[in-house]
Order: sequence, then C-alpha cells, then structure tokens
Amino acid sequence: MADNTTLIKTIIEGIQEKKGHDIVHVDLSAIEEAPARAFVIATGGSTMQVDAVADSIREYVEKTIGVRPFNYDGYDNSEWIIIDYGTVFAHVFLDETRRRFDLEHLWSDAEIVEIPDIY
Repeated sequence: MADNTTLIKTIIEGIQEKKGHDIVHVDLSAIEEAPARAFVIATGGSTMQVDAVADSIREYVEKTIGVRPFNYDGYDNSEWIIIDYGTVFAHVFLDETRRRFDLEHLWSDAEIVEIPDIY
C-alpha cells in the first residue's frame, strides 16, 4: 500500500485528468474520531463529469501506484461519489450537493489545503 502522501497526490492527479475543480485536501490526521486520515474533495460540473472524475481517480490510482479502492458508492445518481481507500476518502460532488453537505467545514479542526485548478 502506498503511503498517504503518495495516495493523496495520485488522487489529485486523477481528478485533474478529467478537469475536476475546486480540489481540497482535508487533513484529518490530528482528529482521533475522524473516519479517515484525509479527504480529497472535488467538484464536477455535471453528473457525467462527476462519473468521469470518479472513474479517472480509480483508474489512475490503480495504474500509477497499484492501489485499488476498498469500496465506492454514489454512481446511482452521481451527485456525490465516494471512493474509499481506507485511510483516504475521495469525494466527487456536483456543486450544489457539495455546498449542501459542506464536508470541508464539517471537521473544523482539520487543516484544509486548497489545490489550484490547472486549466
């Protein structure tokens, strides 16, 4: 299994491959009760793009560092797809759904790193 830093970097690259935007890395490592050590959160402009970004993450991470997710969910409506890598969860949202759930601010003690859009 890749270390978390490599996994997070690779997830971000997978998001950028399909032009996912508003990417943030939420570092949860200092929060004992957190469900993971980190979240990587991104937005897609449509349900088709949310699907494409989530597929890209799964394919790119496996191809690049040989890691497959433990599970994933959300393809039924593609408003919020979560990909579970154990210690790191990748979340891909439609904009409205992301604003409604506001995951990055749910964990107020977490360090949030914004990743600049590359396009």
